[in-house]
Order: sequence, then structure tokens, then C-alpha cells
Amino acid sequence: MTRRHVFQVSLTLLVLLGLSAQPALAKPPQMHIMEGFLPPLWAALWFAVALPFWVIGIVQIQRLTREKPEARLLLGLAGAFAFVLSALKLPSVTGSCSHPTGTGLGAILFGPFISSVLGGIVLLFQALLLAHGGLTTLGANAVSMGIVGPIAGWLVWRGLRSRLNEGVVVFLAAALANLLTYVVTSGQLAVAHPDPAGGVAASFAKFGAIFALTQIPLAISEGLLTVLIFRALRQNAPAELRALGVQEA
Repeated sequence: MTRRHVFQVSLTLLVLLGLSAQPALAKPPQMHIMEGFLPPLWAALWFAVALPFWVIGIVQIQRLTREKPEARLLLGLAGAFAFVLSALKLPSVTGSCSHPTGTGLGAILFGPFISSVLGGIVLLFQALLLAHGGLTTLGANAVSMGIVGPIAGWLVWRGLRSRLNEGVVVFLAAALANLLTYVVTSGQLAVAHPDPAGGVAASFAKFGAIFALTQIPLAISEGLLTVLIFRALRQNAPAELRALGVQEA
């Protein structure tokens, strides 16, 4: 990948970020799971779940950048892609927001552990700079968007890449990573705030139904966009993809 290509992609991402950041700074939305929304016990539990993934992911990133320094540009691209897409918000019927996640691309390129680190960094920066999510809910948001979503996308990529058309597999990986993020988020909210009458199951059904209205079309759109980005990488960064084992020699 040449510097010209990196500059073009980075400029596009910055433009998209600029379009999304202004309204976010003007009126902080309820994105991801917002600050203070989870009881302390649940917030601590999700941090405990996320921590091993972060530790393994950091070790893998150190090894990757040491053995394959050419992968650093793709690491930055995958992180920027997730940052920008997950900052593009749509209001849901509850007054909160739905958004793409952008984690499917990183999962395809680097696997779930490195993606968990990228997702954690993205969520931390959004909490600090854009008031999206929060610090106390960082662990829970990281589990849904940065861990479970990428694991789902990675499993789809690894399991179907040799059986189906590549574009179809990339689409399915990105779309499923998006959808599973909100399935997990619905579960996290349900166990923390069970319905007084129907309990956790009823609460999960309510949250899931609300998110589905906006998240299904967002997942489809994200899948299509990820296919386009992946094809661009095929053309402009074949050596890096081969080094990562994503593209056959």
C-alpha cells in the first residue's frame, strides 16, 4: 500500500468523522452503553471478561509489528475504519442511537484478539473525545463491539472463505459482526435491568426488538461497504494481505 493510497483513504475517513463529530459534540448522544447506565458489579464483570482478550491482543500486536512491520498501515486503517463507522449514528426509537461498528474488517485481517484491542482503543477515544459510551461501561461495550462481534466475523471468514464467493463471505462477516454486537448489548442491558414483570427474557426481547429496527439495515450497509474496502485493499495492498495470510500467494 503506497502512501498516496493511505492518504486517500485517511482523507475519506476524516471527512466522514467530521460529519459525525459536530452533532456529537453539540449534544452528546446515548451511544453504545452510556456512562453510569450499568450497576458497578456488572460494569466490573464485563471489564474482567474483556481484560484477557486485551492482554493476548497486545502480545499479538507486538509480535505482528515486529515480524511484519508492513502490517502497521493496515492496523491503522482497520482502527480508523472502526472509529469512523461506529461514530456515524442514527437515532433509534428509544432516543438512543444505533450505528455501524466497522469491526468486521479488522477481524478478517487480524483475527479476534487484535480486533479486541483496536475496538477497545476506539471505544476509549470515543468516550473521551465524543462523549459516546463511557469509561465505566468501557468493558461492556468492548465485549459486545470489540470482542463478540469480531469473533463472529472471524469465524464466518475462516469457515466460509474457501466455500463461497469472497465478496459474499466478507459481507456476511461484517454484517454478522454488526448484528451480534447488538444482540450482546441487548443481553447486557437485560441482565442489568430486567423487566419487572417478565424478567431478563422479556427485557432482552424488548431491547432486541428496538435495536433490530435500525440495526438490520445498518448491518447490510456495513457489509456492502466492507466489501468495497476489502476489494480496494486487494488491488492496492496485495503484499500486505499475503503477509497476513488473507490473500493467497
